[in-house]
Amino acid sequence: MTLRIAITGATGFVGKGLLARLQHTGIAVVELGRRPATPENAFFQIESLGPQTYFGDALRGCDSVVHLAARVHVMRDNANDPLAAFREVNLHGTLNLAHQAAIAGVRRFVYLSSVKVNGDSGAFCENDMPAPKDAYAQSKWEAEQGLIQLSMESDMEIVILRPPLIYGPGVKGNFASMLRWVRHGVPLPLGAIKNRRSLLALDNLVDFIALCVDRERSPRAANETFLVSDQDDVSTSELLRRVAQAYEVSPRLVSVPTDLLKISARVLGKSDISERLLDSLTVDVTKARELLGWQPIVTMQEQLQKMAKIDAHEPERLQDSSN
Repeated sequence: MTLRIAITGATGFVGKGLLARLQHTGIAVVELGRRPATPENAFFQIESLGPQTYFGDALRGCDSVVHLAARVHVMRDNANDPLAAFREVNLHGTLNLAHQAAIAGVRRFVYLSSVKVNGDSGAFCENDMPAPKDAYAQSKWEAEQGLIQLSMESDMEIVILRPPLIYGPGVKGNFASMLRWVRHGVPLPLGAIKNRRSLLALDNLVDFIALCVDRERSPRAANETFLVSDQDDVSTSELLRRVAQAYEVSPRLVSVPTDLLKISARVLGKSDISERLLDSLTVDVTKARELLGWQPIVTMQEQLQKMAKIDAHEPERLQDSSN
């Protein structure tokens, strides 16, 4: 029987990767969003995601929903109450979608949360007490709790994924900035960092999502939370060297003491950026491996090389990612 999956956020970074992964699998996809990502799939226009959004018949006949759409961090957030703004979409919008999905007979709801629910630094597993530090992470954690409650009150199974930093073709934000720095030979004072960071290749994430939407392949995923990564933790310095290797450029890393970098970042008001570059954040993927038998399908170097190959043919795309 052909699976039918509804996806929110299909035009985003992860959504595009997931559609590419599902394209040749025979799975029927229903896109929910402002505009279609591809002309091949069924599409239902949803202008906004909130507590009043009505999904009509879009969810009818779907086996699973993959909920990727979210309010994410923005450089200049003008919301008077940031937590309320995040809750509007990430909490109330998510639970509204999930409730309508349950009523429509959807059997599984896969929710893309964030490792920030666990905290901003540390070594985490699924059993650790959540410690969200900002409004975004708090809204994601509250949504998780609401979804778990819904799973107890309905027949719909919930699967929660908390990925660390995701990278791959089309990545934006800080990772895209780092790519530009390395490619342009910008000297970076990050050669002495000895932290450990878990990352997640886009190809690995969408493979894990594809596993979780198929209830026959992953019956043990029902009502579980998973931390997933490439299983290859690296320091920021090592990550930059691997990026340089993939793009066939020389890394220009200057060794500056970590304490000095932290002090400088604090003086410049960039402590949040320095935390991501200097602190450690690792996740234990034992649960995904042992419960579902999942293993990464690509290595970090393979994903970076794929990115480099694409960027070599589409150099303007990397330029556009900074906009």
